[in-house]
Amino acid sequence: MSLKKVAQNQPKDFEFNKENLVIAERILKKYPEGKKKSAVMPLLYLAQRQNQNWIPLAAMKYIAKYLSITYINVYEVATFYSMYNLSPVGKYFVQVCTTSPCLIRGADKLVKICKEKISEKENKVTENGRCSWTEVECLGACVSAPMMQVNNDYYEDLDEKNTVKIIDSFMNDKPLKPGSYRGRKNTAPERNKDYKGDNHA
Repeated sequence: MSLKKVAQNQPKDFEFNKENLVIAERILKKYPEGKKKSAVMPLLYLAQRQNQNWIPLAAMKYIAKYLSITYINVYEVATFYSMYNLSPVGKYFVQVCTTSPCLIRGADKLVKICKEKISEKENKVTENGRCSWTEVECLGACVSAPMMQVNNDYYEDLDEKNTVKIIDSFMNDKPLKPGSYRGRKNTAPERNKDYKGDNHA
């Protein structure tokens, strides 16, 4: 798994837009006086959503000033968690879980497909800007392994055939529906009375 890299090309400025300022103020009200710095994580996520799914250094400095904390306090959080992207990603950011349960059930095949369909190297955005991919640690969906997270959606119970279809759908900017590709409902057993087969094909 590659180390998280900070983008070389950085915008000079960043500030929350009018809509996100309202959301930021709402977030701050959830924390008592003296504990405002605890809002750093949701504010980083808010900045990421505003900036095409990645966080520039200017946004970290802006959040530090907004919360009256040091820049390093924000930077160390942003660089620690895999949920934050510190360089540009594709419109469809594919995160393949390769922790043991997923790996045992074929996550290595998903990685191979990403290398073939998107790029040989992780975190490289396709020329059309539509896709990039990376390996990540556990995404908490072990029961429906192997799986991958794409932006905010989970694609679960995957195999080589449907993974190819899913990646192709992103490359064509016509994403297939997320969820289980074995017809599973939430974390129910695969073969339950409500099983109706694969509705995604």
